[in-house]
Amino acid sequence: MTVNLSLTYELTTDHPASSYGRPVLVNRTTGAVFGPGDVVNPYPSQPAFVFPPYGFMPASDAVRRLAKMKQLDKEELALVGRFIKGTKGDERK
Repeated sequence: MTVNLSLTYELTTDHPASSYGRPVLVNRTTGAVFGPGDVVNPYPSQPAFVFPPYGFMPASDAVRRLAKMKQLDKEELALVGRFIKGTKGDERK
């Protein structure tokens, strides 16, 4: 499953870096892959020094911000939630 979060980023379980249903964040421009604790710039077209709140942050926070700007269905929201929590799809807490 893939969720397009922005022109640059997608959240997916279809990438080889994803395993056991754990989604990864993929930068479609560079091909870079990120886990929830990796540091990313969710708004690469906005210079971080001009817009400090939009600079680098943990990927889990970036996904949370990007997802808020999209109309996501239940399955897509569940994928976002699994990424933010860093859990597998079959784990229950």
